[in-house]
Amino acid sequence: MDTPLLSESEIRHRIWQELQRAVLDRHHEWRTPVLATLGVDGAPQARTVVLRHADAGQAVLHIYTDSRSPKVAELEAVPQVSLVFWSKRLSWQLRVRAQATVLRSGPEVDAVWARISTSAAAGDYLSAQAPGAALEAAAEACAGSPGGVHHLTLIKLQVLEIDWLELARSGHRRASLTQTDWTWRVP
Repeated sequence: MDTPLLSESEIRHRIWQELQRAVLDRHHEWRTPVLATLGVDGAPQARTVVLRHADAGQAVLHIYTDSRSPKVAELEAVPQVSLVFWSKRLSWQLRVRAQATVLRSGPEVDAVWARISTSAAAGDYLSAQAPGAALEAAAEACAGSPGGVHHLTLIKLQVLEIDWLELARSGHRRASLTQTDWTWRVP
């Protein structure tokens, strides 16, 4: 689909508008980007995550994870990440370079937990076992943390650069953008 956007500011606005829609719309293609990190063993790691917040003014994205997830140690060791978003509907790919901050506790984590603690998603952060741990028995897999202690961790992603690519029959377009700059690129 060709995008009838002409100006850089319109494209920038539309990117952030779509990211904000993805937070609210479970069916939006950008709801579940791929997050790439550097593993503690030095090997690249990639996994699908759920976009939970997008703030255009601050150029910040949020995802949640379990504090015991291997990605937390990876982000604490090397906080530089990449996210890849693809939308078939828009024929747009975003490659986002960001700096991660891991928040295991504090007012922001408490506010998120207060919102999700009564939802089905709360169970994702109440498991007695860490993500990726071997299951010893089915009963252990269903057991929650003692006393309802959660393992929710907020990952704040400060967007440093977005590589935007539009695939179109009339000609592909590509640009790199930061908060203050815009550079057209060869697709």
